[in-house]
Amino acid sequence: MVVGFNHNFKYKGVVYHVQTEDGGLKSPQIVTLLYQGGTILSSKKTSYADIAKVDNLEKVVEELMKEQHKEMLRRLKDGEFDHLLGEKSEAEPEAAATPVAAETVVGASPVVVETEREPDPPDPPEDADSKSASDPREEKKVEDGSEKKSELDDIIFSYLAGDE
Repeated sequence: MVVGFNHNFKYKGVVYHVQTEDGGLKSPQIVTLLYQGGTILSSKKTSYADIAKVDNLEKVVEELMKEQHKEMLRRLKDGEFDHLLGEKSEAEPEAAATPVAAETVVGASPVVVETEREPDPPDPPEDADSKSASDPREEKKVEDGSEKKSELDDIIFSYLAGDE
């Protein structure tokens, strides 16, 4: 049995949680769930019963899990779930996304996801000495002349979703 993957990502100002688990040989399937605020928005199940006898099963299952996990992240980033989420933004945190019923997973233990919003950090002082030219959070010009703000969440999200 392979240890699962869990990641929290901010997309359009809202935190989402992606979880991928291995059911083990008793339930040879990989389950990936996309949550928002404890509600399951999407799920994907992949059986690997047909390859359960291969020599390097653990490595093969781990690779399948990584790919399925990244696929869910890519689908989120590519806007595939936007119709479920509405036009929710940081300015409208009370707007609820429409939940979608997840497939029933036989033999899986219940999952409890608790989320807690962390307070926003204070704004840094605006004097010229406090800014560094190498600060990755500073606005940078992109090819089309517009300005883009690089956030660590966006960089990690792009990396895991395969947009290098």
